[in-house]
Amino acid sequence: MEQTKALNALEPFIALTKSASSPRAAADLITRATSAPNTFVFAELLSAPQIQALSSSEEYSSHLTLLKIFSYGTYADYKSTGSLPELNEAQTLKLRQLSFLSLAKKPADLTYANLLKALGLETPRELEDLVIAAIYGGLVNATLDPYNQLVAVSSVSPLRDLQPNSIPAMLSTLNEWSTRCVSTLADLEKQITKIKAEALKRHKEETEWAAHVEKLMEGKDKDKEEKGGSVFSGMGRKLGGGAASKRGMDGEDEDNMELDDEDVDDERQTRSAKKNKALKNLAGSFGSFGK
Repeated sequence: MEQTKALNALEPFIALTKSASSPRAAADLITRATSAPNTFVFAELLSAPQIQALSSSEEYSSHLTLLKIFSYGTYADYKSTGSLPELNEAQTLKLRQLSFLSLAKKPADLTYANLLKALGLETPRELEDLVIAAIYGGLVNATLDPYNQLVAVSSVSPLRDLQPNSIPAMLSTLNEWSTRCVSTLADLEKQITKIKAEALKRHKEETEWAAHVEKLMEGKDKDKEEKGGSVFSGMGRKLGGGAASKRGMDGEDEDNMELDDEDVDDERQTRSAKKNKALKNLAGSFGSFGK
């Protein structure tokens, strides 16, 4: 996002290179481009033929060197290179901000002492103002730690151009990173294959164990049914014998009752005969008294 904004800010100056027919016009264009707000990438302007033609100008070749420093150099490079044009206030602030972006790639160097020296600042307050301006400008995400005299940077916008001949080194770094990625992916594939095999083995063991338990439960239920049948058979036999005994006892009771009824009838007949005999005797007695 910030890079697109910076490219859009540089676009008018690239268009003006077509009319910069003299070294002085080209040098003036460099001063205006490096002083304008939001211009932080200069590779396209640097590659323009009218700008590259300044290398053959004895008077204005230093402006080309200055543009190179704004593109991929630092404030320390500017201070160590002699015979360069004087920077105005806007150029000084921008070059220090661009230098801070380069320094932010090495977190160990972001102490107040190192930054003050690298950016040509005198007091911590000036450094903090510079960092705060870079944060609000969207150049970095960072926090200040005045107590420990540190600047902690979490992200940096891609607003620096590549130095000449830096592409081979970058390609080498990318190749190393790619090799590490391939190796890591291969290790991950091995781990995934191992995990899948272990999961399949675990699933098989669980299935076999479940089948074994089910078989044991079926055998246990069958034993219970057999034992239950034996118990009920014994109870049936016991209950049957008891009933037979009861029936036998009831039969005997009925026979005894029949016998008792016969005895009662005999006794009744005996009493009736005695009574009839007594009545006859009595009648005989009354007959004899009448005579």
